[in-house]
Amino acid sequence: MLAAADGPATAPAIAATPAATGPMAVLTGRLRGSRRRPPRVAPSRSGRKTRRAGWLMVAPTIAHIGLWTLIPVIATFALSLTDYSVFDAPAWIGLDNYIEIINDAAFRKATWNTIVYTFWTVPVSMAIAVVIAVMLNQRLRLQNWYRAAFFLPQVTATVAIAMVWLWMFNPQTGLVNGILSVVGIPGQAWLVDPEWALWAVIVVGVWQGIGMKMLIYIAALQNIDESLYEAASIDGASAVRKFFAITLPMLKPATFFVFVISIIGAFQVFDQVYVLTDGGPANATTMMTYEVYRAAFQDFRMGLACAQSVLLFAFLLVMTLISRRATRGDEE
Repeated sequence: MLAAADGPATAPAIAATPAATGPMAVLTGRLRGSRRRPPRVAPSRSGRKTRRAGWLMVAPTIAHIGLWTLIPVIATFALSLTDYSVFDAPAWIGLDNYIEIINDAAFRKATWNTIVYTFWTVPVSMAIAVVIAVMLNQRLRLQNWYRAAFFLPQVTATVAIAMVWLWMFNPQTGLVNGILSVVGIPGQAWLVDPEWALWAVIVVGVWQGIGMKMLIYIAALQNIDESLYEAASIDGASAVRKFFAITLPMLKPATFFVFVISIIGAFQVFDQVYVLTDGGPANATTMMTYEVYRAAFQDFRMGLACAQSVLLFAFLLVMTLISRRATRGDEE
């Protein structure tokens, strides 16, 4: 009777034991436990002091960015929707400035000139810079002097450089036509001929942009493991083969950085255009930045200039995203 009495009472307990301690119960318990967030630990007193000190250190930079970058950017977007001439209060006109820009033949010409200028100056200057960087990365006599000479145009005032090139492109007494006459090639009116003016500006842009790109490439070359070149030499690889099989692939991160900053710099070209050609002849060398300057400081149409600046920003953003997408696979 005792066994009979105990049977019904203990059977459910025995039957429940596997469910309570079996694998399913353990798995369920783990799943439930994984859903629970770990308790938040309050930062210690020293941690709060460290965080407060960090915010205090970056506060001047944040204030500087907010005052001189964020607020002007917001103001530019807002003023691009107004008719603002500096002397009068802004008047809301909506998208009229953007419609005028689309219908403006001069701005379309400036956009095309900027694209052509960027298309030629960026890859040509990058190619020349990487070749010079490889040459100056070798052990040469007066190596530092050569590097300083190639980098000097980068730190020289653009206006001063443009004045030198203005003399070099002079049709009568310029150095360029003088050299061409020696080899029997007729000279050109480089800066006053619509067919040659933009190419003259491109040459100046290529020459001036080599220094910074070369310096970045030299820094990247010094991080390449020399054992790669030693192994290639053992295999009998030539210098040209090493350049294309080792040097260029290892320079891809630096190339992406140089490419992005070069596009940004090319779209912002202004000084040499202002000094060399003043946007002429017949708008043959006008650029997007020059049109912004002309609208803002010659015609005093600040609203229109802000709209042009917004479109310039959009161009830069699109070009940066395209270059980023094109090189994403190489970086990965």
